Amino acid sequence: MAAGVGGLTAVGVTALPNGSPDGQDKAPAHLRGAAPLPYAQLISLDIALGSERADALRAAHQAITAIDGGSVAAWLALGEGAFSSSADKPRHLKRMPSFAGDVLDPVQSHGDLLLHITGSSARAVRQATEQTLRALAQQQVRWRADGTRPENRTEDGRGLSRNPFHFTEGHGNPATAAEITERATVRTGQGEPSWAVGGSYEVIRIIRLATGFWDRDTVQEQERIIGRRRNGRWLDGTPSTERAVFAADPHGKTTPLDAHVRRAAPDRRKPPPMVRRGYNYHRAPDDQGLIFSCFQSDLVKGFEAVQHRLQGEAMAKYTLTTGGGYFFVPPPGDAWLHALEEN
Repeated sequence: MAAGVGGLTAVGVTALPNGSPDGQDKAPAHLRGAAPLPYAQLISLDIALGSERADALRAAHQAITAIDGGSVAAWLALGEGAFSSSADKPRHLKRMPSFAGDVLDPVQSHGDLLLHITGSSARAVRQATEQTLRALAQQQVRWRADGTRPENRTEDGRGLSRNPFHFTEGHGNPATAAEITERATVRTGQGEPSWAVGGSYEVIRIIRLATGFWDRDTVQEQERIIGRRRNGRWLDGTPSTERAVFAADPHGKTTPLDAHVRRAAPDRRKPPPMVRRGYNYHRAPDDQGLIFSCFQSDLVKGFEAVQHRLQGEAMAKYTLTTGGGYFFVPPPGDAWLHALEEN
């Protein structure tokens, strides 16, 4: 579901272990492949008191680099606390604010560093996570989250999966590597530090879904709340691979004005400039939902713009954001480390 509930547009993976035919395997780990690998663990760390920031960043970078490749795609993202007060940090990076309806648990939110580890199997993720945490034993784990992507498949260049509300996700993401890069990667001329060019803003939202409450509604009512059929087809019959024309339904007779997809992207010719790559989580029968994850070159024009549009959507009563944070994924290589050390 867009920014509020993991996009209903996040992407999946099938037989692409760590890449794709259109060249996405050459992309940085967080954008690699037509879709993310189907298992994930996110670990938020706080840099221990007394530790040198530069040493902590270098150690985390080396630990992640050591596990990335093959059956694992892993990356490091930096929270606001990773930077000293004098550092030239990304201009939009801050602690994630509490939006309308959020109940953020401080224990499950924010962090100085984010280790995002994905893999082709739960075992691969577990082993990579254990290796990484052993290398970073001096840092403090703030929160962790495990995720999976059920029913992963690829159609028309987009990875699809099923979320806990029984809807197919993935239709709204770009279908080519070039489009993914365009939406998700910082470019020169954006007013960002030169070291940040080639990186991405990452937003994580831990969103609890009221699945029992949701399942009491009819499928027809659920589809009107989302604004799509469960299989992704638009309510006016338009195929999922094409753009719905909401202007032809100005009063919301077919697609309600407060439907999730209509609020998230009211003009389908101008999709939100972000790439969603989320996972489902299941901690207990009454604690399951989405690990919403999205990447963008501009946090304000991407996630935040969508999040503000979603206020008042019909789906709000079924969702509760309890954690997550804002982070920045550095560009590939280690030039960014040298730049920050020089600061």
